[in-house]
Amino acid sequence: MSGIGEYTVGDPIADAKAPGGPVEKRWERRRFEAKLVNPANKRKLSVIVVGTGLAGGAAAATLGELGYQVKSYCYQDSPRRAHSIAAQGGINAAKNYRNDGDSVHRLFYDTVKGGDFRARESNVHRLAEVSVEIIDQCVAQGVPFAREYGGLLDTRSFGGAQVSRTFYARGQTGQQLLLGAYQALERQIAAGTVEMFDRHEMLELIVVDGRARGIVVRDLVSGTVTTEYADAVVLASGGYGNVFFLSTNAKGCNVTATWRAHRKGALFANPCYTQIHPTCIPVAGDHQSKLTLMSESLRNDGRVWVPKKPGDGRAPGDIPEDERDYYLERIYPSFGNLVPRDIASRAAKNVCDSGLGVGSSGLGVYLDFADAIGRLGRDAVEAKYGNLFEMYERITGENPYEMPMRIYPAVHYTMGGLWVDYDLQSNIPGLFVIGEANFSDHGANRLGASALMQGLADGYFVLPNTISDYLSAGPFEKLSDDHPDVVATRDQVTDRIEKLLAVNGDRTVDSFHRELGHIMWEYCGMERTDAGLRKAIGLIRDLKTEFWQRVKVPGQGAEFNQSLERAGRVADFFELAELMCVDALHRTESCGGHFRGESQTEDGEARRDDENFSYVAAWEFGDDQPTLHREDLEFEYVKPTQRSYK
Repeated sequence: MSGIGEYTVGDPIADAKAPGGPVEKRWERRRFEAKLVNPANKRKLSVIVVGTGLAGGAAAATLGELGYQVKSYCYQDSPRRAHSIAAQGGINAAKNYRNDGDSVHRLFYDTVKGGDFRARESNVHRLAEVSVEIIDQCVAQGVPFAREYGGLLDTRSFGGAQVSRTFYARGQTGQQLLLGAYQALERQIAAGTVEMFDRHEMLELIVVDGRARGIVVRDLVSGTVTTEYADAVVLASGGYGNVFFLSTNAKGCNVTATWRAHRKGALFANPCYTQIHPTCIPVAGDHQSKLTLMSESLRNDGRVWVPKKPGDGRAPGDIPEDERDYYLERIYPSFGNLVPRDIASRAAKNVCDSGLGVGSSGLGVYLDFADAIGRLGRDAVEAKYGNLFEMYERITGENPYEMPMRIYPAVHYTMGGLWVDYDLQSNIPGLFVIGEANFSDHGANRLGASALMQGLADGYFVLPNTISDYLSAGPFEKLSDDHPDVVATRDQVTDRIEKLLAVNGDRTVDSFHRELGHIMWEYCGMERTDAGLRKAIGLIRDLKTEFWQRVKVPGQGAEFNQSLERAGRVADFFELAELMCVDALHRTESCGGHFRGESQTEDGEARRDDENFSYVAAWEFGDDQPTLHREDLEFEYVKPTQRSYK
């Protein structure tokens, strides 16, 4: 095994599909240059889509509508159970309905800046362009966006922007958008262009002659392992925030689909880039299984504060105004409570670390709506945030209309993911990666309300236009179950299942996962140091060894076995966790939400190192140690500067 944090440096990489010319013309140029497939030939071509969230559901529905033969897979019992349904606050679009100075270029600028200048300009500008089409698409589907009194679509503000561009449906935006995509998907299932397989988990990628040609899946009800083939494979399997155990993700969210592809040769880009969301309900106990997000939209009307006196145990209503520190408004007067997520999260950590945190653990700050209720009235606040307030009260037993919410940062979204080019194709030909599963659009910090935007942009508008360039060379050689590469890949899956079942140890899967998550949060969370990351890598390796010696997986493989499902996912989390720490260790700058203790300004803000780290870190899997391939980032339109929201 390689030494702590060691890696080799490979050849640099470049995005060969990215067009040149003016940034506002690049997407139009690429769509024209991409080869097309005529309608008759589309019926001869097959595509597998893994995942049915906003990206996967939209992609499968659109590809089916175009005439391709589509097979859609999800591990949930229904496509509408994808985690996209949990998104709350809204979706960005540069419609400028408020006439407040918004534009495609401003959304582009805000997103590049918000990502701390670690995203590609070409990709981000395309996202901003497509955003205006997404809203029209969703309205046509019947998505019930909030509307003003006169019937026009309403918008609200989100962090990192000084314009109001976020479209929403109360605090249920993800749910409504996913149901729109789900209905489009169901229409294609009924039409026979999409074949749906729920309760099926992808456990391996089939690569033949260097091309992605299918997947190995396990039926989670019967335990049957099968091989499925296609001319192209699309991964839309979401992010990997559950490597931290406690996160805002659904318990089933995992990295297995993308990690299996990574082990087959797909580069994994910026794995240490994880987003810490500033408004989550604080941890309540040692045996908690997940965290709950409180939408960033609450920062429109909620004011964030802590007592000025350390250890102040008074009820919040008993603390007078002059003894409160509205620290975001004080430190960042230009943006106040609407600073980007990384800024708000780090500020909350700082005040809690200095002893000003609230709640029994001291790891919390107040999000107070008293001013908004006094200004607007309770009915108006309830109309905007009622379901969020209800959810908070059900979980905490506290009424946020009468006392402030308590919030604290938590792991939410992952900006890292499989490396893709401008066409959303990985370095493995025929393997496309969309939505949160890829790395492409958010840099080191995702602006709020941009996840839904990217998922739908990739699924409805980008992938359907770019995948044809690859598929125009198909259909490819028909595969059979006895092909040597297929047999070898399937054997890898069955051998791994047998190995997990054979350990028969004395520790549960969840006990290992919880311990791994604690290591990651402690040493690879909001703040990282050289010594801490090196310690984390050693602890992860030791825990991984113990896992394969002591994990207890009851039952059999050829049956319904949720312990086996979790064990396979946690085994992949161990390998991912080490790579995340290696990536964080090699990047000695502070960037986005990734604060490096050794790299800060005199006033404690993050200090980027553009001279040495203005690149995408794309990692190649290696049994001994990973190999780093750098993709240099160039900025023609948004010049990197010290981010300031003051």
